[in-house]
Amino acid sequence: SRSKHTRVQGVPRVVMGKKSRKKSAEKSTRKPTAGLAGAAADDYLVPVERPQVAQGPILPHSETLRAKLAQLAGLAQANDRAGFVRAFVPLDLSEADALAYLGDLTTGAEAEGQWQNLAAEIVALASGQGVTRIEGDQVTQAVFFFAHPLLLSCDREVAFVCVGGEWRAEG
Repeated sequence: SRSKHTRVQGVPRVVMGKKSRKKSAEKSTRKPTAGLAGAAADDYLVPVERPQVAQGPILPHSETLRAKLAQLAGLAQANDRAGFVRAFVPLDLSEADALAYLGDLTTGAEAEGQWQNLAAEIVALASGQGVTRIEGDQVTQAVFFFAHPLLLSCDREVAFVCVGGEWRAEG
């Protein structure tokens, strides 16, 4: 792959282009230049920073967070919505609010779609697939940035916090 460079004060600019399609019998009209050979010793090219493209799954460093994600993914894959909600919602969420959330995922008008999307997101986070980065110290907080596994062109952000040794969705 080609590397892009940016110009640094006092550094010669090098431009790479397509090779000519002239036949070898034709003579070039270009004159040779000194190129980089004539550059001062302190002249150099500096690579431009590019966003990193994940080469494989990106998983959190925290073993306890990885274990929590594996637990949630197992509950999602088993279609255990009540168990999932109990393990997922913030610890300070009221029992009534937790039951309402479970209702949204089981009997609500869009329950199946919401559940399928949530379950797919958690399985993706647990496997690290589609995760582009994780911010936070991963001891008390972790924010996952990832491509939604079912919806094209949908970038997502999900935050988890650790309270008393227990990882939960940030509320």
